[in-house]
Amino acid sequence: MTSLTGSASYQALAAHRRSLEGFSILSALANEVGRLDRMRMRHEDLLVDTSKSLATTETLTLLLALARERGLPARIEAMFRGDKINVTENRAVLHVALRNLSDRPILVDGEDVMPGVRAVLAKIRAFVSSVHDGSFRGATGEKITDIVNIGIGGSDLGPFMVCEALEPYWHAGIRPHFVSNVDGAHLGRTLKTLRRETTLFVVASKTFTTQETITNAQSARAWLVGNEIDPGLGEAAVQKHFVAVSTNAKEVSAFGIDVANMFEFWDWVGGRYSLWSAIGLSIALTVGMDHFMALLEGGHVMDEHFRTTPLEENIPTLLGLLGVWHAHFWDAHTFAVLPYDQSMHRFAAWLQQGDMESNGKSVTLAGEKVDAPTGPVVWGEPGTNGQHAFYQLIHQGTRLVPCDFLAPTRTYYPMGEHHAILLANVIAQSEALARGKNIDEVRAELGKSGMAKDEIEALAPHKVFSGNRPSNVLLFDRVDPRTLGKILALYEHRILVQGVIFGVNSFDQWGVELGKQLAKSVLAELRGGAPGAHDASTRALIAEVRSRRE
Repeated sequence: MTSLTGSASYQALAAHRRSLEGFSILSALANEVGRLDRMRMRHEDLLVDTSKSLATTETLTLLLALARERGLPARIEAMFRGDKINVTENRAVLHVALRNLSDRPILVDGEDVMPGVRAVLAKIRAFVSSVHDGSFRGATGEKITDIVNIGIGGSDLGPFMVCEALEPYWHAGIRPHFVSNVDGAHLGRTLKTLRRETTLFVVASKTFTTQETITNAQSARAWLVGNEIDPGLGEAAVQKHFVAVSTNAKEVSAFGIDVANMFEFWDWVGGRYSLWSAIGLSIALTVGMDHFMALLEGGHVMDEHFRTTPLEENIPTLLGLLGVWHAHFWDAHTFAVLPYDQSMHRFAAWLQQGDMESNGKSVTLAGEKVDAPTGPVVWGEPGTNGQHAFYQLIHQGTRLVPCDFLAPTRTYYPMGEHHAILLANVIAQSEALARGKNIDEVRAELGKSGMAKDEIEALAPHKVFSGNRPSNVLLFDRVDPRTLGKILALYEHRILVQGVIFGVNSFDQWGVELGKQLAKSVLAELRGGAPGAHDASTRALIAEVRSRRE
């Protein structure tokens, strides 16, 4: 494949960008015929408004040409077909199979994976039902009231985010907890709130060897079993208070977990795309299996939209392409995702991993150096909190930060004018980014306040907003399981679209390995082992820590 920047469509976009010097979002909204029709998309209750982008309808046409030149339609087909598009690990990429609620088979090496997916879902349903109806109980005969998910990365971020977002749907009498950090404070503070007799631990690790997860699981096991000083429930209780999401039956059994309570998934499930799999067991235990299935249904609906809708009307495709446009041609190095819903407070963290671990690459599928920026830095916070934190930089800073605003138009917590104020703010922030405020407007505003002319001239530059800063607005009725599923799948597919344009493998993550490998040798030295081969700074840090621990 031709390099990205050397392709004809990329060069056409570069020329088009040069023609847009002085482009104004407000002028385009006022004067560009058909802009709103072309740049506002709907899918059921979801409205995606991209009309405040630094783009014209001609831009979209050129971006779509780039997508076709880079082979996006073929890559979409290949993923849904079960081809091994994760070439560095020789794996299919089939999170879409986990939520495939149609009768359409999906083949890997000629075998339909759907019977296995449905069997695991049935096993999850049966277990969830047994916990909720009390037929599965703790070692002392008490019902389970607290679920502790022990995992890290995709085994934590997705389930945690979804459970928080769906709090109105929590099953009565069940409380979820999530432990990921190997810092003992995370597990220790969680255990302080729990009773052994009513706690169920879900240990989520594909290999059952992930250092942070297994360290936390072993400490949780020790807390459950107890010791001479702090009597617990004994070794036999492990099978009544631990289940596993894993593929390593040998290690699961050695830990003391009944392999009948091991929920498996497959090597074609990437960690950051795994909440739809058995990794979502903690979600199902928290909200119930019917709501978990509604989440999958929402994901499937968006999958079908992505798979079958022409690129011109394809929401994940257009969002992804506009992201590339802003990053490559307007020098936007970061991307802010801003949910105006407190329940979605972990959404940005989930998307950080999804996007940055997927497209934070510097080599192409062919193993060559990329010749243009790849994934942006993804960040954000919920609601009006961010307005009193980093919106200063977004509005008046020197960096261009494209923003996605997400907001439900209805709330589960009606309190006076709270939700109306929230919605007014999200709409106003999008308008303010585009509109800005020029110095003449500032002077007139200050003059009306009675300020002296010299004071006005001194203060006015500080109150200027350049405006013309891009944002998208996603509105939907409310954060219910099906809608959340649609939104999550939308952003997953947006990641694929951008990865195809960049020419990278969005489904491996070799970048997480080096630090983990080096940590093993450092840990051995902190335990008193022989010094390893390190640079001078690292040797000094190891010596400093050892001296403080002695």
